Amino acid sequence: MLKAISKANVRTLSGLLQRFQSTLVVAEHTNETLTPITLSAITAASKLGGEVSCLVAGTNCAKVAEQLSQVDGVKKILVAQNDAYKGLLPEELTPLILATQEQFSFTHICAGASAFGKNLLPRVAAKLDVAPISDIVEIKSSDTFVRTIYAGNALSTVKCNEKIKVFTVRGTSFEPAAHGKGSATLEQVSSASHVGISEWLEQNLTKSDRPELTSAKAVVSGGRGLKSGENFKLLYDLADKLNAAVGASRAAVDAGYVPNDMQVGQTGKIVAPELYIAVGISGAIQHLAGMKDSKTIVAINKDPEAPIFQVADYGLVADLFKAVPEMIETLKK
Repeated sequence: MLKAISKANVRTLSGLLQRFQSTLVVAEHTNETLTPITLSAITAASKLGGEVSCLVAGTNCAKVAEQLSQVDGVKKILVAQNDAYKGLLPEELTPLILATQEQFSFTHICAGASAFGKNLLPRVAAKLDVAPISDIVEIKSSDTFVRTIYAGNALSTVKCNEKIKVFTVRGTSFEPAAHGKGSATLEQVSSASHVGISEWLEQNLTKSDRPELTSAKAVVSGGRGLKSGENFKLLYDLADKLNAAVGASRAAVDAGYVPNDMQVGQTGKIVAPELYIAVGISGAIQHLAGMKDSKTIVAINKDPEAPIFQVADYGLVADLFKAVPEMIETLKK
């Protein structure tokens, strides 16, 4: 009898603790649209129990706030609009998040594990005097997380005893939160003091009619094996037939074949499409960290010992300059 009561008390205590949890998700956006990884962060935050709020900071970001208000699982949208938040510079957003935390006392603060989140949240954690946790792939409880280590090649379970848990979420590990049934309230929050140590000038992105790399259902990526930027036209032609995005390994980016916003990997973009075709990519662990969650992986490489074949569902040992044109011709039929 005492044992049964003890278990019941534990369940009751667990439920009470969950109700006292509150999580702030820092939204990543373009002032017009929300990035998909933010929806994955909302899903992760919902697993913690308690209320989920989102902070939307920007210049004219009312449209993004409205999009977020319709996302399932979000209770409140905190909106801060100021010219200082142009470009979402971490130097300017950090004081805003600290002021928001002082007002609402969240138990958790999170964002997607993108360049944006990884640049911002360690600064926030340092100011809060807590240790951040990066690349969360599973949430076991409000203080226990599973994260990737060694370029995503191993996992570790971490118990966090910090007063405020600050973490980034690996987008490919959590399904995006659904739109349509949410009814979050919008609340304006005061802008923090302008820091002024950095200034947003401009952003130059590669323009393409193809799908965006991180949200595409199919991705064709090229590596050093393509030998030049001109040869990436082979991949563009193949991608057009598949309605796919085009990515690249760090070796191809460092060699100057393509711009760095096409890079897939630990220091690039994280993707998990239905189909990932790796062409002329050896499969260094840093690249695998960015695409290993893809549903189906196809590798084309003339080296039968290339590490990429260890993770590929389908492998073709062949000269890419013969194999890819043959694939394109087959898809034309």
